[in-house]
Amino acid sequence: MARLKTIENTDMTERQRQIHEEIVSGPRSQVRGPLAIWLYRPELADRAQRLGQYCRYDTSLEPRLSELAILTTARIWDAAFEWQAHVPHALAEGVDSSIIDSLGVDQTPDFANEDEEIVYRVTREINTTRQLSDGTYTQVIKILGVEATVDLIGLLGYYALISMTIKAFNIPSIEDEL
Repeated sequence: MARLKTIENTDMTERQRQIHEEIVSGPRSQVRGPLAIWLYRPELADRAQRLGQYCRYDTSLEPRLSELAILTTARIWDAAFEWQAHVPHALAEGVDSSIIDSLGVDQTPDFANEDEEIVYRVTREINTTRQLSDGTYTQVIKILGVEATVDLIGLLGYYALISMTIKAFNIPSIEDEL
């Protein structure tokens, strides 16, 4: 069970309502999961959802690579809510179902594309060792370029924040919400 309940519209401050409406009117179309928790602090919700908008929709990364990084992060953190929210997006953006299946059981997937393999490696390495080896750094710059690498690290930071929020506040999986 979640440690905090979702703030009901009637209990929101004017600023919370304003942020809620901004989120609902954007590409997310709803406030749930970590965003619902962040709404307790409307300025955090506002800034985090703006960063999230950039990380999800406006980076130089192909959406397929973003979704792979998001799922890999969700798996590392065992963040079921995020995993369930992003599997359909990953499939729609072209992440092979065999990759998703491997991630789902915490096994290293077999990659056909070097860009997917390096995104997976960077995501695992930075999240588990808290650094990138020189070899991984050199490879990611070579394969993705500087701008996409910067965007990837930003995306990973954002989804670590999401995962921490899910775990700290015990946000139930989407299946458990129903």
